[in-house]
Parts: sequence; structure tokens; C-alpha cells
Amino acid sequence: MAGTVFFHVTMSLDGFIAPAEVPVEDMFGPERKPDDPAVRRWMAQWGELHQTTFPQRFFRENLKLGEGGAENRDNEISQATFERTGASVMGKRMFDGGELAWPEEAPFHTPVFVVTHTEREPWERPGGTTFHFVNDGIESALKQAREAAGERDVRIAGGATTILEYLNAGLIDEFTITVSPVLFGTGTRLFDEVNADRIALEPRDTEFTGRVTYLTYAVHEREAG
Repeated sequence: MAGTVFFHVTMSLDGFIAPAEVPVEDMFGPERKPDDPAVRRWMAQWGELHQTTFPQRFFRENLKLGEGGAENRDNEISQATFERTGASVMGKRMFDGGELAWPEEAPFHTPVFVVTHTEREPWERPGGTTFHFVNDGIESALKQAREAAGERDVRIAGGATTILEYLNAGLIDEFTITVSPVLFGTGTRLFDEVNADRIALEPRDTEFTGRVTYLTYAVHEREAG
């Protein structure tokens, strides 16, 4: 049996999943600009958005940030999301930023399929992550990810444009939004161009862990009429 196709993102209370864009090279590239006010503001907002993630034991160990960390419900949810995922799909922009920012042992430890127009041989990293570059569309990337994942689930990792493409194409089964108690005012929204005429949501679960709220929905085709 094929697994579930899902995404899980963290969102500010006013609907943004990332601060206003700045060039990834300014933050992570060889000529980093950490003193640039726009970069400082982006990093501060990103840290505030993910304030429950960074202290988690699982997150710290998976990104080789050191031992120790919180072992709370948020940590359990993060680990469960990782363990259910047999393969991931992402867009080229997310990959470009991650290629600069991830440690040598990328944090996926499964196959990752990058939707891109760039032709490139698979890129194998230590720890079980191999990036495969798919040039013939989102459905092809998902088909390959399903085959690689087996009975486990496929995560559409991001960014916002790629997630929305899959959602609007009717290829998402379920998603979880982690609502973080912060306000951005501007930034990257996820649902601005969603095809609301096609998509109906079924609430599956709501959980408040003391700092953030997890909202999980099944996705269905909206009935005509």
C-alpha cells in the first residue's frame, strides 16, 4: 500500500511560513553578510518562528548541533514526522538554500527528489541522503518519491511554491500547520493562490503543546454544486 503524501510547515499567526525574502547567498553563501540589517531581521524572525524547534533534542542531534535538548511533546512530534517519511520532494529554491546551509550529512537520511529545470547527476551525501534532480514535472517527482518510500509516507518539504503546486494539483492527502505565536506583517504566504474551488479540508487533529498549536487536515476534492 502506498503511503500518505503530506506536508508539515510552521506558520506565523498572520499566515507567513517565512520572513520577507533576502538572497540565500547573503545568509549562507561564501560572501555572507551577517551584519546586513535585512539579513539580521530575517534570521531573528526565522528563529522566532521556529522557537520550539531549535531547542529540541531530536532536531539538535539530526543536524549535528550537539547533544542534549528538550525532550517534550514538540520533540516527539518532530521525531514522528521524520520517522514516517520515506522520501521527500522539494523545489529548486529550497534545495539551493539548503545546499549552502545544511551540514555535510544532510538531515533527511532518505531519498530527496528536487523539482528543477537544471540537469544534474544524483548527489549522494553521508548518512543516507541522496538528492535526485527531476526535470519533467511535479507528478514525475512524486511518482519517483513514492517508489523510493515504499509503504512509508512522502513529504512535500517545500518551499511554498512547490507545496502549493502539489496542493492545487490534488496530490496532497494531508497536511499539518504548526501555528507559532508570532506576527510578521510581510513574508512568504502559503495559501495566497490556493485553488479554493477544488480543495475541501477535513479537520483531523488539533494539539496545543504549551507554545505552539498543531492543526492537521485531510485534503479532499471539493464536490461540485
